[in-house]
This record gives sequence, C-alpha cells and structure tokens, in this order.
Amino acid sequence: MSTTFTPDDADAQSAGYNYDESKVASYTLPDPLLCADGTKVTDAKIWREKRRPEILELFRTHMYGRSPAKPAGLVYEAGATDTKALGGKATRREIHIFLDGKKGGHRMTLLLYLPNGAKQPVPAFLGMNFEGNHTIDADPGITISEQWTSDGKERPDKLVKPAETTRGKSIGRWPLEMILARGYAVATVARADVEPDYATGWKHGLRAALSKDGANTQWNTDDWGAVAAWGWGLSRALDYLETDKAVDSKRVALLGHSRLGKAALWAGAEDERFAIVISNNSGEGGAALARRNFGETVERINTSFPHWFCTNFKKYNQDVHHLPVDAHQLIALAAPRPVYVASAEEDKWADPKGEFLSAKFAEPVYRLFNKAGLGVASWPPVNTPVGDVIGYHLRTGKHDVTDYDWARYLDFADRHFRKEKKN
Repeated sequence: MSTTFTPDDADAQSAGYNYDESKVASYTLPDPLLCADGTKVTDAKIWREKRRPEILELFRTHMYGRSPAKPAGLVYEAGATDTKALGGKATRREIHIFLDGKKGGHRMTLLLYLPNGAKQPVPAFLGMNFEGNHTIDADPGITISEQWTSDGKERPDKLVKPAETTRGKSIGRWPLEMILARGYAVATVARADVEPDYATGWKHGLRAALSKDGANTQWNTDDWGAVAAWGWGLSRALDYLETDKAVDSKRVALLGHSRLGKAALWAGAEDERFAIVISNNSGEGGAALARRNFGETVERINTSFPHWFCTNFKKYNQDVHHLPVDAHQLIALAAPRPVYVASAEEDKWADPKGEFLSAKFAEPVYRLFNKAGLGVASWPPVNTPVGDVIGYHLRTGKHDVTDYDWARYLDFADRHFRKEKKN
C-alpha cells in the first residue's frame, strides 16, 4: 500500500513564490562562531560553554519558543506486546507514556518494533508519524488511537477514531522490514498524541496539559509552539528508551520528515542525547535557509501555520534579514554529533539548495571538533550522497520519505555507530 504525500503548504506553490535561482536576493548569514560580545570562537570548549548556549537562547526567543523541563517523574504503562510480529521477524510493543507525569493524564503511545534474533541491546531509529501509529504498517495488532481533528473553519474540534481502512496508510514511509533486517529497532509516536496539528489543537494537547491555565492559557511571545512541543515529546520517548534494556539508548537516530523534520532538528538541538539527527525535506523553519527568498517564506509559514512557532517569529515576516539566527546554526547545534540533511529534486517549496547550504555553512562548527563536513564545495547532483559527519543527498522525486532515503540513513547510521563501538 502506498499513498501520495504533499508539502506543508502545497496550495501555495503556484501562488507567485520564487522558484528561479537567478532571482534569489543577496543575503548575509549570522556567523555561528561570532559571540554576542564580538569575540570569535576558536575552539570546541568556547563553543560549548559560550556560543552554543547563546544560539540556543536566540532560537528559543525568536523562533521555537521555550519548552519546559522534563517532568519530575514520567509514568510508563505497558500496552500490547507480540513477540512474533511481522511474520516472526520482530517483537512489537506498545508503551503508554504519561507526559504530565500523572497516570490517567496526557498520554502518548510509543510503538516499538525490535528485530528478533539480533544481539541486544540494539540501536534504534526514532521518529514521529503524522496520522497515527497504525498508519506505519498494516499490522492488525497496532492499536488505533482516537485523535482530535479540525479544519479550523467549518469542521469544529472533534475527537475521532480513525477507520480500520487507515491501517498502513503511510507504509511507504516506514519500510519496517528493511530497517529491522539491518539490526535496528523502530520507535514511533503519533504527532496528535503530543499535540493536534491545527491552530487551536494545543487546547487538546501537551501545551495545555502542562500549563496551569490549561486551554485558557494566554501565551507569552516566547512560549513554545507546536514544533517545540513535538520535539519535547520525542525527548520523552527517548526517556523511555533509556529504561528499555532491549534498546541501546546511546545509539538512537532521530528522524523527521517535513514539519516533523523541523521538530527533529529542534529536539536534536535541545537534547544532546540523540546520537544522530536526520532532517528529511524539512524546508522553511527547518533545514532551509530562511534568508533565501526561494520557495516557502517566513511570512507564508507563519500565516499558514500560526501555531508552529512562538509569536516572536512573526516579527520577521517582512524582515527576515534581522532574524538573529538561521538554519545553518540550527544544524550546527547538533555538533559534534552526526547530522544528515536530505532534499528532493521536485520539492522546490522546501528549497533543496537552501537545505544543502545550511549543512555546508554548519561546517565551521564541526571543524572545531576536528570533524569532517560535507567534503564538497557545491551542491551535488541528484542521487549522489556526500559527506562524512555531516551528510546530504538530493534525490529524484517529490516531497516524501522513500526507500532511497532510508537506505542512505541506514548506511550513515551503520558507519557512525560502528565507529562508536570501535572507540
């Protein structure tokens, strides 16, 4: 079973936005190595102790908002288990994680597949899915969970249980057997379990659950948006994986596609426990340089998705050149950990070249750690992966996650996790 996936704002792609490289205006990127006091970062120690915290604060203040600390005590509850899932190739578990630390409180369900026969603990890929755990595979044992939905207009907020026919709807994005055969576990949580993805969805999500005023909360201009909430939920999934003896929590690769790629990059920046961070077609607000007027813009993303970022980000709708950060610094926050950025040739809305340039301009930070970057001076041809500790590819096709992408991510993880084992 397969389905077609569209960009974050596909309807806007024919609405007069720039897709001509010759019309990209000049821009100046903020220097990731220039501290607020004007001094230059010259070694990894200064980066860690001084410049990295400065950049994190700038992103919190001006873009993603401020997330709360981990709850004092998360509560886990075991759900269904099948030791012979996928024709005996895997063990499937469901773990309910109560994100507000109270049993019976706000819950997300982690779906975990472990490769049978592999020597444990195994490394893992963790990612958030769009429409429910049951959509990643047709496995009838996956619980279908209720979700809050709304179009924000004619259709009011409604708690619904997806139809049985939605099983495996996104199977093309999650090649479970390929991943498991390479010796990796697969862990995923549903976006709506953390926060439903529409302007008023937060009232039924994590942000309301953790706020003292609940659905009546009045947000400050630097309070967290939905992207940060999704990222926070991914960190809580990693909290659980640290307790599971079947998983090597020191070798967890975090992956996200599209808007969830933005969440993965931000989670990887805030939470250095993630061993590898992977952005798949994350575009504006993720891996693409905001200052490039190509494809989606800051104004468009804030207009179409006002709930994704903090209110302060809207100040830059018409003034992006005064935004004190850009995507190359977001990628640099992963240093010295391996990070992979992937683009699609036909996904012009996400600005593939801007995604490549962000990875390229993150290299100076990796050099502080004596880590190699992309190893190329210019944007590579399609289907030509490049890089070392920073990886990148531009593949043929549209906005999606494909087997080609996964093969590259598995190779990347194999290479870096083997290095760690040797060390």
